[in-house]
Amino acid sequence: MQKIRRFLRFDSLSVRIAALYSALFALTFGALVAVAMGGIERYASGQISDEMTANSNAFKKILELESKRMATATDILAADFGFREAVALGDEPTLASALVSLRNRLDVPNAFIMTLDGGTIGLEQKIQDAESDSIWNALDEGARNGLVKIGGEYHGIVAAPIEAPDLFGWLVVGKPLNKAEMQGLSELAPISLTAKVIDEPILPSPLVAKTGEQIELLENGERILYRVSTLPSLGTNQKPTLLLRHSLSEALLAYRPISWILSILALVGLGIIISAGWALAKGITRPIARLEQAARQISAGERTKVRVNSKDEIGRLAESFNDMVDAIVEREGEISHIALHDALTGLPNRKYYRDQLDIALKRAGEDELVAVFYLDLDNFKSVNDTLGHPVGDGLLKQVSSRMEGLLDGHLIARLGGDEFAVLVDGVDSVDAITKIAESLEKSFADRFEFDGHIMPTTTSIGIAVAPHDGTESDILMKNADLALYRAKHEGKGQYHYFEQQMDELARKRRETEIDLKLAIEHGQFELYYQPLFNTEEQKINGFEALIRWNHPTRGLVSPLDFIPLAEETGLIVQIGEWVIKEACHQAATWPEQIRVAINISPVQFRTKGLQSVLIQALTQSGLSPQRLELEITESLLIDNVAETLQALHSLREMGVRVALDDFGTGYSSLSYLRSFPFDKIKIDRSFVDDIMSDKGSAAIIQAITGLAAALGMETIAEGVELEEQVEMLLKNGCNNIQGFLLSRPVPMAEVDALITALSGKCRNRKVA
Repeated sequence: MQKIRRFLRFDSLSVRIAALYSALFALTFGALVAVAMGGIERYASGQISDEMTANSNAFKKILELESKRMATATDILAADFGFREAVALGDEPTLASALVSLRNRLDVPNAFIMTLDGGTIGLEQKIQDAESDSIWNALDEGARNGLVKIGGEYHGIVAAPIEAPDLFGWLVVGKPLNKAEMQGLSELAPISLTAKVIDEPILPSPLVAKTGEQIELLENGERILYRVSTLPSLGTNQKPTLLLRHSLSEALLAYRPISWILSILALVGLGIIISAGWALAKGITRPIARLEQAARQISAGERTKVRVNSKDEIGRLAESFNDMVDAIVEREGEISHIALHDALTGLPNRKYYRDQLDIALKRAGEDELVAVFYLDLDNFKSVNDTLGHPVGDGLLKQVSSRMEGLLDGHLIARLGGDEFAVLVDGVDSVDAITKIAESLEKSFADRFEFDGHIMPTTTSIGIAVAPHDGTESDILMKNADLALYRAKHEGKGQYHYFEQQMDELARKRRETEIDLKLAIEHGQFELYYQPLFNTEEQKINGFEALIRWNHPTRGLVSPLDFIPLAEETGLIVQIGEWVIKEACHQAATWPEQIRVAINISPVQFRTKGLQSVLIQALTQSGLSPQRLELEITESLLIDNVAETLQALHSLREMGVRVALDDFGTGYSSLSYLRSFPFDKIKIDRSFVDDIMSDKGSAAIIQAITGLAAALGMETIAEGVELEEQVEMLLKNGCNNIQGFLLSRPVPMAEVDALITALSGKCRNRKVA
């Protein structure tokens, strides 16, 4: 009762301090709440408005990217020789098959041909006559993409001209922008909105004059935010617009709890301030003594906190002291976690994995198996090279998340790069381990998607099982790595158990690698040459340089037996440099009309010093650049296309000739012939082998030679062994040949005699 009387007396310092603190806090926090709520609403409205603008731009960008994707596929098919031939011949089954394939590949319902007379081929949905005329006029005037109505709903379409060889019409692909499609786009937005494509004339009147802007309307007491954007139309009869709608009132509801929280905090704070005013007069020696005692305990290794009894400077000092204790504990935990976990994925690292493997091996029962899985993502390097390391990191995170969801209860670790490991213990049969391996393999059948990029990814898996494959951690991990290496080399995308012979193969591989290094140091390589013959001019116009390894105990070793290993280890760069210099030096002694062709490994081509090596070799040998021909395979063109084409153009500027080897065996040869003017195309020997028995091979050779002639390129057929093959090649337009019919590869010492022998043979009779 006496305390209450003292509280009511304003001549008491504690009462005045408590009242002053309370009044200041109430005024300050009340103003802060009012300002904060107004600011929150303005901020929220601005954020939502910005999100609407960003999503409008993103929608149009997505539609543009989808249009470009369809345009790329459409251009490729429209330019395809077989397709244009089917168009010219009116081959309806072929056209129908091509259109169905294009629809399936692009996942679109409409892919058809619009002819010059306005008719359509392969269109399953109805286009109104007026719109059909409008589309035809737009295509005739050069338009290639835009929106048009097909079957009563808007489609985004792209078109490519079909020349067979004159303009026949246009190949048209259309993807509907229906409710499901727009709903899918809307789900990508960070805010809840609806999107649809409608005709401009049916827009609500307040929105017609606000195209490209945002407008807020009041509908049934609800604040609605609209944004209207125009979309390109292929026809002239419609004016498609993108309409985005978002409920601003609904969005602002999410911020309403903040006002309640702030109000509650104000009340709680007021109570605290009143209590703090009363506690202000309390002594400060007791908290200081507690701080001193806690400091001694911390120096002794204990983690003691101080009880906080006040809100003054001493109380805040005590709180800071406690925060410091928490920070020390947290930092120790973080250091321990960092030491044992991967920073990117959060998975355990190699050290943690090895420690847990040791524990699992020790506690394993007599009939229990412990399996070590090594996983490596196939072709992961191409993801980093083509899409960038941030996308690669995103893929690694998704892989780790998928594995954690699949292998709940099993330890998963990231060993580094794109390598992962799984620890499976407590199983009693290999069948159980195999089921886990199969489930892992199947889990990669679903593609990964990150930052708008869809990445089909597979994994190779190596498995070692204790006690059969070892009872120590290091041995098991080494054997799992060897099994992984076997899985990689047997086609990737599969799992493989460790076999004892793998250790022997690995030992032999290491020995071969050491022998290769010694071969480079001791000059054990030599070049053999196979003639390149022109049947029309009846003369040798060049030789292909082929490397041989003159091993001191194994004799001559074929490139097939050591080049793959040289590429894996990077030794191919040194070997390739020697080949270039030696071939240029030897070719400089030949007649001036004879060129030398050198195969360039993709690994060597991607090195920065290739151009310097070529300049040095040509300068030192005195060989004219026009007499040097570099042969590359189209696998080089699949990754880093722009960088590769730039390097090829640099070689062309030097005067060096460039040939495309093994043409016809890859996927994208035709598209790259337009990107870079190769001097020569080498027709793969698989077509030559079948030319006598397979009409398809002959037709392909005829098509290749015709295409090369049109592009101003030479063609040469490799692997020719029979004179009948020469006759068929001549018949199908190929005049240059290479193969055992002329000669097997010979050493440099026999080149002059081979030139003389073939020249004499040619004077007596033709090689055909």
